[in-house]
Amino acid sequence: MAHVVIIGASTAGLPAAYELKAALGGQHRVSVVSNTPIFHFVPSNPWVAVGWRTKQQISFDLLPSLAAKAIEFYDSGVKTIHAQDNQLTLGDESTLEYDYLIVATGPKLAFDEIEGLGPKGFTESICTVGHAEDAYVSWQDFIKDPGPIVVGAVQGASCFGPAYEFAMIMNRALRKAKVRHQVPMTFVTPEPYIGHMGLAGVGDSKTLFESEFRKNDIKWITQARVKSVESGKMLVEQVDDQAETIKTHQLPFKYSMMIPAFTGVDCVANLGGDAVNPRGFLKVDEYQRNLVYPNIFGTGVCIAIPPVEATALPVGAPKTGYMIESMTKTAVENIAASIEGRELKAQASLNAICLADLGHTGAAFVAAPQLPPRNVAWMKKGRWVQWGKTAFEKYFLFKMKKGIPEPALENWVLKLLGINKLK
Repeated sequence: MAHVVIIGASTAGLPAAYELKAALGGQHRVSVVSNTPIFHFVPSNPWVAVGWRTKQQISFDLLPSLAAKAIEFYDSGVKTIHAQDNQLTLGDESTLEYDYLIVATGPKLAFDEIEGLGPKGFTESICTVGHAEDAYVSWQDFIKDPGPIVVGAVQGASCFGPAYEFAMIMNRALRKAKVRHQVPMTFVTPEPYIGHMGLAGVGDSKTLFESEFRKNDIKWITQARVKSVESGKMLVEQVDDQAETIKTHQLPFKYSMMIPAFTGVDCVANLGGDAVNPRGFLKVDEYQRNLVYPNIFGTGVCIAIPPVEATALPVGAPKTGYMIESMTKTAVENIAASIEGRELKAQASLNAICLADLGHTGAAFVAAPQLPPRNVAWMKKGRWVQWGKTAFEKYFLFKMKKGIPEPALENWVLKLLGINKLK
């Protein structure tokens, strides 16, 4: 009997657990280790931060759902991965042996890389549901006494979509509260242009987002290096294509949300050597298998992916939801093949699908594959995207709570669109 352990129980880890159990059946053991007892739908965090959702609406307890599928669950997190010994030290100092390991931890939020950044500093975050709840508390106070907003992402970030979403969601929420006229808004980003999103743009993303920002009175600063944040003020350097400072901005704010750069979580980063890159992300091959430890696989935000292109400031490549599903399916199929003594063949297609709520409308893009050059690259907008994202939120939460690994209807619809998880 093989024992497969999955570290992480979010967008990558939980589907991996269900798919593995479906693939391996009762003759093999599957365990999940998480640092939280709940699952929550991360794409809904911007809604939580303005009070359009609550934590209870977008989350559920993991233990009952996993137990129903005969999957073991530990919520103490992982302190150390002893890769040479195929063993984990958990957060409660207990140990767990494994034959195969899937690393699906997500990232560590590198707020400490910029003075004053983050919830312990002077800016809000929507990276976790807890952060989003805290951001909503601050938002309620802000609505009573509005002023300037600074929103965006810092250098080294790789998750730009939520920053664009939250800027437009705040714009809509302010209009509904009838205080938008009291709130100058500035979008700050290391991207070389608006709509780059770490993907070198998708379809007409540059034109679309520039148009939306202009129509909604949102100013922007691109190729922006955030130097420091203090109470009510952000120091930003704007650079040229050689990363030389050409202008310094001191941006006042009463409310700010900035996406931080990511690094690998400690237990992954501490693998060291050739197992991880300098930022602590797990290195994997085309089979999602680690380059040093062949029984360790990785999926999701925790893996190393090079930037799409060279930019003046560090701009990482995002790992979008469908891309994560693609990596997860690859890891699952290749672990099953390895256990059964078959050749590893599955490779992720790395196609990307994104649905973004822009407050008064929505934007959707498809990039197939995610990294250019692409076979498919388009972006559209309309209210239908908002409805689609809301429907997907409900669908995905239902699917994860019930432990449904891969609905046939979902796969059929995506195949009709020419989108596949595997090459």
